[in-house]
Amino acid sequence: MSKRSTVHAVVYTALMAAIVYVLTLLYLPLGESRVHFGNAASMLAGLILGPWLGGTASGVGAFIFDLTHGYGLIEALVTFASKFLMAMAAGLVAEAYKREGSVLDGKGHLRVILGCVVGGLTYVALYMLKTYVKQRFVAGVPLEGTWAVMLAKLPATAINNGFAAVVTPILYTALRPALNAIGVLDRLRPKK
Repeated sequence: MSKRSTVHAVVYTALMAAIVYVLTLLYLPLGESRVHFGNAASMLAGLILGPWLGGTASGVGAFIFDLTHGYGLIEALVTFASKFLMAMAAGLVAEAYKREGSVLDGKGHLRVILGCVVGGLTYVALYMLKTYVKQRFVAGVPLEGTWAVMLAKLPATAINNGFAAVVTPILYTALRPALNAIGVLDRLRPKK
């Protein structure tokens, strides 16, 4: 990667991290959880920047959100990992099916949707695992109470990721021509 490409990668990664942060600020309370737009921004980062840079942008934006909203370092690190993996999964699946001869070759919108669904399911599984470990082993909540907390958090998590799986492909499809026109995607992922 050239020095100029590296600068572009850093700038776009930082920009997407800021977008993840800001869109996580926009939320509606739902029980003990929040319905927010941060997951859609995270998946969009994975699609635009690719799995590694997108994962980094998603993780950093969510990490900074947690730190600046009193969640603590450990919680922020867990959030970094789960958001990184969500965006990475979305980007990896979308890119894997982009290859010639793949099941969805030439069906760009379907591979983007599939990437977002896989990214969302990855996050839901990781969030539920985090909730289980935190309640059961950190807080010492009995198993029945742990399941109750998980069930209380599941609707907001499902809504966040369902919304993201619907909205992100639409946003990506709308933004892609403009990103191609100004050469963003070529700068971030040069042809081999």
